[in-house]
Amino acid sequence: MKRISILLFFLSAVLCVSAQPADYVWTTPSRDASESMPCGGGDIGMNVWVEDGELLFYVSRSGTFDEHNTLLKQGRVRVTLDDPSLVGEGFRQTLCLHDGYNEVRMKGVTLCLWADVSRPVVHLELAGEKPFTYTVAYENWRYADRPIRKGEGQQCSYKWAVPKNAVTTRDSVAARGNEVVFFHRNPARTVFDYVVAQQGMDGVKSRLTNPIGNLVFGGRLWGENLAYAGTLQGEYAGTDYRAWRFRAAKPARRHEVLIALHTQQTPDLAAWQEGLQQTVASIRTDRDRRDSRAWWNAFWERSFIESPTAGKASEITRNYTLFRYMLGCNARGAWPTKFNGGLFTFDPLWVDKAQAFTPDYRKWGGGTMTAQNQRLVYWGMLKSGDFDMMPAQLDTYLRMLPNAELRSMVYWGHAGGCFCEQIENFGLPNPAEYGTKRPAGFDPGLEYNAWLEYEWDTVLEFCQMALETYRYDGADIRRYIPLVESALTFFDQHYQYLASRRGRNALDGDGKLVLFPGSGCETYKMANNAASTVAALQTVTRMLIEVKEAQGDTATAHWRALLARIPDVPRRVLDGREMIAPARTWERINNVETPQLYPVFPWRMYTVMSADTTNLAVARNTYLHDPDALRFRTSKGWKQDNIWAACLGLTDEAARLTGEKLSDGPHRFPAFWGPGYDWTPDHNWGGSGMIGLQEMLLQAEGDRIRILPAWPREWDVHFRLHAPGGTTVEVRYEGGEVKSLIVTPEARRDDVILP
Repeated sequence: MKRISILLFFLSAVLCVSAQPADYVWTTPSRDASESMPCGGGDIGMNVWVEDGELLFYVSRSGTFDEHNTLLKQGRVRVTLDDPSLVGEGFRQTLCLHDGYNEVRMKGVTLCLWADVSRPVVHLELAGEKPFTYTVAYENWRYADRPIRKGEGQQCSYKWAVPKNAVTTRDSVAARGNEVVFFHRNPARTVFDYVVAQQGMDGVKSRLTNPIGNLVFGGRLWGENLAYAGTLQGEYAGTDYRAWRFRAAKPARRHEVLIALHTQQTPDLAAWQEGLQQTVASIRTDRDRRDSRAWWNAFWERSFIESPTAGKASEITRNYTLFRYMLGCNARGAWPTKFNGGLFTFDPLWVDKAQAFTPDYRKWGGGTMTAQNQRLVYWGMLKSGDFDMMPAQLDTYLRMLPNAELRSMVYWGHAGGCFCEQIENFGLPNPAEYGTKRPAGFDPGLEYNAWLEYEWDTVLEFCQMALETYRYDGADIRRYIPLVESALTFFDQHYQYLASRRGRNALDGDGKLVLFPGSGCETYKMANNAASTVAALQTVTRMLIEVKEAQGDTATAHWRALLARIPDVPRRVLDGREMIAPARTWERINNVETPQLYPVFPWRMYTVMSADTTNLAVARNTYLHDPDALRFRTSKGWKQDNIWAACLGLTDEAARLTGEKLSDGPHRFPAFWGPGYDWTPDHNWGGSGMIGLQEMLLQAEGDRIRILPAWPREWDVHFRLHAPGGTTVEVRYEGGEVKSLIVTPEARRDDVILP
C-alpha cells in the first residue's frame, strides 16, 4: 500500500463510527406463531406475534428440562384489548435491536415487551392515548398429564425408544387475586436413572452428576391492576390448553404485567417458592429497563457487520445481525443455546405437518447435545467478541467432565474423559443412540450405532474454544484446563489401550498413536487416523502448550511428548492432485460430512494465512476436486462448505454459499432458518452462516490479521470484528477500496494485511 493511502486511513478514521442496528419492522399482523418475531434477554426467549387483534407470546427459558429431558416452555400469554376500536389501522410491530425490546403499535395503544438481562423477569408495558382496559391470559397445555405420542419422543432423551405409558407430567398452576403461579416439578427418578442402569454405571451412581432430578421451574405472572376472571379451555395449532384469565380492574392509560421465573434443583418446594419470591422482590422496573438497554447497547458496540447498499450483501448482513440478536437472548444462561431452535421454537405443525405435537416439541431433543451441530452455534462468538456468552457452553462440559471420566475408568480402567456424540446434559450417551438391542459382550463404553460409534473428538472443538478465549481476550481459563487435559488424555490412553489389546506394541513403528477404530465425523467409519481427529489432537495439544507457557507454566514435557506421538494429517493423490485424505483408511461411508476439510476449519492448519503455500494448494485441491467433497456440497443446515471456501480465499464460492446460507429463511422472520437436517429455527444453519461471513471479512494467524481475504469487490461493507491479542478491527470498504481502517490497540496496525 502506498504511503499516501496509509495517510488517508488516518485522515478517514473519523468516518468509522459505531453502527446502531436498524430496527426490524412489520406493518401487518401475523397469521399464526410461525410468523412470530423473537424477543428476549438474559436467558429468556419469547416468540411474539399479533393474530386476530390479540398479542400472543411464548415464554422459554434456558435449562427448563423435564424428567424426560424435554426442554419445556413456560407457557403462552395472550393479551386482548377490551375495546375493539383500539385494534386496526396503524399497525406496526418493531424489533428494536439496539435496545433489545419488541414494540407493537395499534390504534391508540402501544405494547412494549422486554426481558431483563440480569434477572429472569419479563416486562409487558401497555400505554394508551386514553384510559383503556384489557384482558391477559396465561395459557398452559400441560394442565394435565400428556401421554407421549408416537413420534413425539424425539423431543426428549428417549427418542424412538419411549417407555410404555410414558407421559409428560402436569404442571401445577394456581390463580388468585391478581396473580397466577405455575411450575413443573421433576420427580427424584428421571431419565438419568434409566440411562445409568442401561449403561452399567449403577456401581458409581452416587458419584455421578445429575442435573435434572428434583428440578423445579416455573414462575409467577401478575399485575397491580388485575383481577382474576376464571379459566377457559381452548385449542391452538391442534393442541388443547387451559387459560387462566385476568382483567384490568379499572381503566388506565398505563398498565404493566410482570412474569418472574425461577429454576432450582431442590426436593423442597418451599425452597423454590422462596427463590421465586427473592426474584420478585429484586425487581425495580425503571432501573432494570435502563440497565438492560445499556447491556444491549454495549452488545452492538463491541462488533457489527452491515452493508450500506441494497442487494445480497445487505440481506445477509441484516440476517447475520438478527441471528446474533437471537444468540444474545441466552447470553447469561446456565445452559447453552440449543442448535435445534434455541429459545425460539414454535408449534411444530408449521415446521412439519407430520409432527403436529405440542409447542414443547423439537426434533433431536432438549437436554441431548449433538456436539457436531452445537459447535457451530459458538465458534462465531470469538470474532463477534461475545466472549461472555461462551461459558454457557463451556461450563456444560465442565459439569459433564466427572461423569465422562468415570465412563473411561468403569469401562476400560484408564484416565481421561470420554465424551460421546449425542451426549446427554449429564455426560452419558443418549439412551436411544446407545442402543436398546445391544448384542451380548459388546463394549459397554461404545454406542451400538452405525453413525456414532468411535466418534469422540467433537469435545476437542470446545476445548479449543476455551483456549481461544485466552488468545482473543486474555480470559482466565484456568478452570477449563482440566477439561482440555482430560480430553487429550483420553485419546492418548485409550488408543494405546486398544493397540495393546490387539498386539504387543501400543504405538506404530514410528512411535505414533494408531487412532483405530476411529471415525471421520459420522461419515468415514472404522477409520484409521481420521483427518478430523488428527488435526484436532495436533491443534489442541499445541495450543495447550502455548497457553501454559504464556501463563508461566513450563511443565509441558508431558504434552510435548503427546504432540510427538500424534500422527500426521493423512494425504492422498487423486487424478494427479495431492489432497487431504478423509483418513488413512476407512471401511464405509455413512453420512455426508467432509472431515478431509476439517484441517481447514475448525483447525485452521491449511488456510490463506498458511505460511506454507503448498499446504494451501493441497487444501484447495481437496475442496475443488475431492469427489466426496463435491458430492456432499450444499449450503443446507450444518454444512460448512461456505466456511471452507472463505478460509481458502475462494471468494466466488464463499459469496455464493454464504449468500445462500444467510438468505431469508422460509418463515416471516428471515433468521428462522430450517429445518435443514434438524429443526426450526436451525441455529447451526445460522451459526455456520455467521462464521463464513466473518471469515470472508477477517482471518488471523499468529500476529497477522488479513482483512477481506474472500470478500467480493463489488460488495460494500462496514464491520468491526475481533482478532487475537485483545484486538478489534473496524473497516469501511466502498467502491472496491478500503476507505477507512481503525485498529485497536493502535500498536497492532502494522500486523494488518490489506487486501
